[in-house]
Amino acid sequence: MNNKTFTLGIDVGSSNIKLVLLDYSNNPVILDKITEKIRKRNSEMVADQLIDDILAKNNLKFQDIAYVASTGEGDMLARKRGHFYSMTTHAKGGSFLIAGAKTIIDMGALFVRAIKINNEGKVLDYKMTGQCASGSGQFIENISRYLGLSIEEVGEVSMKSTAPETPSGICSVLAETDVINMVSRGISTPDIIKGIHLSIANKVIKLLTSVKAESHVVLTGGMAMNVGMIQAINELATAAKLNLTLTTHPDAIYSGALGAAIWGGFRHHKLAQK
Repeated sequence: MNNKTFTLGIDVGSSNIKLVLLDYSNNPVILDKITEKIRKRNSEMVADQLIDDILAKNNLKFQDIAYVASTGEGDMLARKRGHFYSMTTHAKGGSFLIAGAKTIIDMGALFVRAIKINNEGKVLDYKMTGQCASGSGQFIENISRYLGLSIEEVGEVSMKSTAPETPSGICSVLAETDVINMVSRGISTPDIIKGIHLSIANKVIKLLTSVKAESHVVLTGGMAMNVGMIQAINELATAAKLNLTLTTHPDAIYSGALGAAIWGGFRHHKLAQK
């Protein structure tokens, strides 16, 4: 088993850390994956524990790993060998999960990014929202908490909406104030959530238009499994007459860590050739 080439990708986000263990010996194969919320803990300590956990689970030692690659906010991790920009890791990870991907939408906690890629998963162009914008996963999580919902519930709740009302798209502070006013006016929770999804989806459509997106469009990141968000993007894409097919994957949240593990294997072999 130890004759194989193993790589480990670590994606440190603002609220979650994701790890992917890869067998990079021939065609890359996902051996294991793990994620955990940081919950105000030291991210490096959480990452260290997850590294030990995933290695122990797979009967491996740290020295068995040919390359440990970080992405996201993981550039300060002591046990990494190299760090890769999250845009390139989500591009590579998304194209690995969904063959034929032409555009990646990285639905992150702090921003949304549309990434146009080639057949090898390399970045050709990208556009992204600002970090202070209300179009982010963290904004949805904050609002869902205020409305008494778990983040896992918001997608299904959104799909029950009959008359969605969108908040201000200027900034998260004003948008949150709008939501408080909606609650006081008796707007239903499904209509509030659907309105928020439509507000973010509108930003996504603008990004896709800006990069001249092509199908297949693949959603990655924390919001990629939110069925209400996918519905909202599809509705606005249809209204804008964009000929795009949106797809996601059960492992979409691991795209960044997966891409880091793949790029780590590529770099390992490049270094070995030298």
